Amino acid sequence: MGLFKKKTPRVIRTSEAGEEREVRTVDGYQVTIRKPSTPASEPKSEQRGGTATATKKKPPRTRKPKQGASQKRHGSSTQRRRPPVEIIEPPETARKQMLVRTSPNQTQIVVLEGPVLVEHYVAHSDRKSLVGNVYVGKVRNVLPGMEAAFIDFGEGKNGVLYAGDINYSEYKINGNARRIENALKTGDSVLVQVVKDAMGHKGARLTGKISLAGRYLVLAPDEDVRGISRRLPDDERRRLREVVGELRPKGTGIIVRTAAEGATREDIEGDITRLKQMWEEICENRKTAQVPSVVYEEPPLVLRVIREHFTRDFRRLLIDDAKTHKKVLGYLSGTEADLVEKVNLYTDELGIFERYHVEDQLRKALDRRVWLPSGGHLVIDRTEALTVIDVNTGKFVGSTNLEETVLQNNLESAEEIARQLRLRDIGGIIVIDFIDMEDTKNQAAVLRRLREHLAKDKTRTQVFDVSHLGLVEMTRKNVSAGLLESFSNTCEHCGGRGVILDEEAAATGIPAHDAGAKEASE
Repeated sequence: MGLFKKKTPRVIRTSEAGEEREVRTVDGYQVTIRKPSTPASEPKSEQRGGTATATKKKPPRTRKPKQGASQKRHGSSTQRRRPPVEIIEPPETARKQMLVRTSPNQTQIVVLEGPVLVEHYVAHSDRKSLVGNVYVGKVRNVLPGMEAAFIDFGEGKNGVLYAGDINYSEYKINGNARRIENALKTGDSVLVQVVKDAMGHKGARLTGKISLAGRYLVLAPDEDVRGISRRLPDDERRRLREVVGELRPKGTGIIVRTAAEGATREDIEGDITRLKQMWEEICENRKTAQVPSVVYEEPPLVLRVIREHFTRDFRRLLIDDAKTHKKVLGYLSGTEADLVEKVNLYTDELGIFERYHVEDQLRKALDRRVWLPSGGHLVIDRTEALTVIDVNTGKFVGSTNLEETVLQNNLESAEEIARQLRLRDIGGIIVIDFIDMEDTKNQAAVLRRLREHLAKDKTRTQVFDVSHLGLVEMTRKNVSAGLLESFSNTCEHCGGRGVILDEEAAATGIPAHDAGAKEASE
């Protein structure tokens, strides 16, 4: 019996044209081949008032493939779908306060929401963040194949400047393509800004597109860009757009920050004036600066954090050092005087971090395992390429059914993951392994909860949908070293792998304990 059932022929198209027949011999059998003949194209005409007019022949219609058809036939698309742009309002938070602790070796700043620690910043006296500093650097090497150049900017390890970050308006490329080798040559001086600190074996990332951050605005002197923070309400965005449109200098880009909410026209104008003056000083310093050298340095960490994060929704700011307290008052008096009354000097004998139970929370934040109130736990592991977060039910057993138990555990985990990312300052690629859920509505609810609590984060994040393996992939902008890197050193014995290798046993086949026993017997 045949394996395939023969199908009866069916007519798929009819034609009024003639038919051509051809007889061929195939394997000793005569086969008649019939095919329609192509008629000669004769223009049809219509008689209108005795005059013949030829009608235009329509071009053949080409059938366009439906979007996504190839993906359905060949599986999922190779290109990653970007998550939809959605502005999510963060949930209401408890009263916020900022604490500053200074010591001879380091300055630490923390943000509390109620009693819970959510953010931590540290500046060591022996190593400072260079992000935001502007340098006159010297080109050491240009790599066209990598579309990058290595720049000596006077801070030890060379920084990397990619082709997309070059300000081509400063260079004469004489009509050539905008390629890095046409703009930069070895030995050239170049004005660059640090956008990412050096981490591990990688040097600092640099850009030639300078941007200067103020209290309410970010000024881009050489770029005609405009933008307003999406975290602001629509009415406030419209008001600020009108104000900035009237005050913006020609040929200058301005981005309005979230802190500009409620700022008056005079506040905006004063910020623009300060930033313009700052840029003019950079240009003057560049003319006389040695190469390589710094021409603009960002203010200390305390002032940077206050500029970026301290807004009207904070209850207070406590500082345990009189000198730092005076600097902060001076800065706020010139930028936002309404916040001066919220700044207080902490003078109690008990340490400020001990008083607000910050020390215990910092110790837990350095641990690999994070316990949840319900009994479940997270396991956070850092690798060279990404960070992996595993969600476990642990001691949490629920009360109704498995799907509901898993949902509650995942929702609780989503909130805690968002907090841990902010607190530990984890950046780069992050993969979250939530517990598998069968209901797609539950998956959407967990993603929604994660995005809601990530909306509190000032650092840019991007969350993708659940993958085919049930994993949630996301990214968080990586600017500087995180909490773990700031307070840890690589193990001298294992080199950071977390295990001690028994190379002798692998090479000789004799386990370590057997080799020791043999030596003792001898």
